[in-house]
Amino acid sequence: MKTSFVFLAAGFEEIEALTVVDVLRRAGLPVKTVSITSSLQVTGAHGITVAADVLYDNTLFDEPLWLILPGGLPGADNLYDFAPLQGLLERQAKSADGKIAAICASPAVVLGRLGLLEGKEATCYPGFEDKMRGAHARPDLKVVIDGNIITGNGPANSLEFALVIVREALGVHIAGEVGSGMLYYRESPNDYNFG
Repeated sequence: MKTSFVFLAAGFEEIEALTVVDVLRRAGLPVKTVSITSSLQVTGAHGITVAADVLYDNTLFDEPLWLILPGGLPGADNLYDFAPLQGLLERQAKSADGKIAAICASPAVVLGRLGLLEGKEATCYPGFEDKMRGAHARPDLKVVIDGNIITGNGPANSLEFALVIVREALGVHIAGEVGSGMLYYRESPNDYNFG
């Protein structure tokens, strides 16, 4: 199975990054955390230091399943400022089966500034909507799927964001199993048609 990658920059939102990694691994999806810095140790927006699995410069991104961007500031700005990641995101967006997920500030600060949300519905952290260039902003929704891109609005919805990624990769049944195992329910334990 293809690998997904969660990108860590100094100042990333810890709960958004680690929730996604945890949920994808529970679902059996291969996922690696990637430091875009010169060190495997990356400190998040709230002073939590995480040891990434790999360094960007030492990693081949051969047909990744998902490229996933946590938010946080200055994490999202640091992701955008890293030119190699810009190119990787642009290639992934153009790929026939390339998928991208971003949450919090990253849909606006990274994807919006790269023009990857043009003509798409998307959500982001409240107050960043004007940076989602060409997107139809949906501040009323926690998670939005439009084509090959999933966007989420912020830390409190990290679990739902992660489960939507699982649902899109493996189906409603697996997302339901993972969510139910974590005691996360919608209207009923089997209702995982969100997003």
